[in-house]
Amino acid sequence: MKTSIEVEYWVVDSDGALTEPGPLADVSDRTEREFVEPLFELKTPPCESVAELRTALVDELEAVLSTAAELDKRLVPLGTPINGGAIDRRPGERGRIQKAVIGENFDYAKHCAGTHIHVEKRNVTDQLNALIALDPALALVNSSPYYRGERVANGARAHCYRKQSYEAYPKHGQLWRYVENVGEWHRRLEHRYEEFEAAAVEAGVDPVAVEEHFSPDDVVWTPIRLRDSMPTVEWRSPDAALPSQLLRLTDEIETVMERLHHTDVRIDAEDGRGAGDERAESDGSGVGLGHGGSSGPTARPGHVTSEGIALPAFETVRDLAESAISDGLASAAVAGYLERMGFTVSDYHPISTRIDGRQYVTNADARDLRLEYASRLEEDVETLSEADG
Repeated sequence: MKTSIEVEYWVVDSDGALTEPGPLADVSDRTEREFVEPLFELKTPPCESVAELRTALVDELEAVLSTAAELDKRLVPLGTPINGGAIDRRPGERGRIQKAVIGENFDYAKHCAGTHIHVEKRNVTDQLNALIALDPALALVNSSPYYRGERVANGARAHCYRKQSYEAYPKHGQLWRYVENVGEWHRRLEHRYEEFEAAAVEAGVDPVAVEEHFSPDDVVWTPIRLRDSMPTVEWRSPDAALPSQLLRLTDEIETVMERLHHTDVRIDAEDGRGAGDERAESDGSGVGLGHGGSSGPTARPGHVTSEGIALPAFETVRDLAESAISDGLASAAVAGYLERMGFTVSDYHPISTRIDGRQYVTNADARDLRLEYASRLEEDVETLSEADG
């Protein structure tokens, strides 16, 4: 099964101050600017194995780091820049329209750097549902508890997106419920596009401009996306993190994705209802899964084994994802759940846990933290490169 990674990194100068990527975005056809000035994105090609993926990611990073050293620039693997001055959005019609619709809360997204893991499409309905159930695994690589210096959550980036940026449009930024089929997913996207277009027009945006810059495929920031153009199922929840952390996470995600093609996938019920009961449907789709499952909640929901995969009721996943954002692996419920779902939790040492402990981080301390983790990224890449021989 082919997998690929897209990861965003902050760019800083030798003092730890945020700066533009400049030529770093042009190192290869797999590096590019992001929608805010001090951020850039690096992509790998689709790879047949995690070993191949590791080589591709390390090769790209080595090339970028070599150019960065010549320019006195460095890369920072943090979900937010911790603190600092204003972050400017790059000029563009798409961003202008989003700001017109979402309002000032859209600015929270300017402080976020994340990772997108792409998995080759196969049994797409099961893949979508499994990735929804695996969303609490974001806790394994949370890399910043801080937004503009303030401690907000173990995973500040996910908090900013889900609780702040899309507060007024939760159907565009929250975790969606399970689906019965792929057509249902596309219908949800059509509904979200219609809502966005109506809000944009109400805000004074020309509908032609909306149609030119948005489509149902890219109008939402949901943690799970179906990418017809690639074609992949994409998980967008993890923070930017050290390459070794992201490769470990991708490896374990890919293992579950591969296993679901060779075993039964079951979705449990909760409180005697089907997991897609319309009364609980948060995005208005009226899902009815009909997958059966237990007649009530279980004390230890979810498991991945060679004999089958059991996905918890959506309400349970939603609660676990919220705990993963607020408390990370400090939540015993999250850690236990991830173990049952196939993750070796003890192998992960999230950056957020290492740098947490203060209610406020000054600008000067934020610069120091960025430089510290720029160094750790460089060491991490060197270690991975040596392991590759």
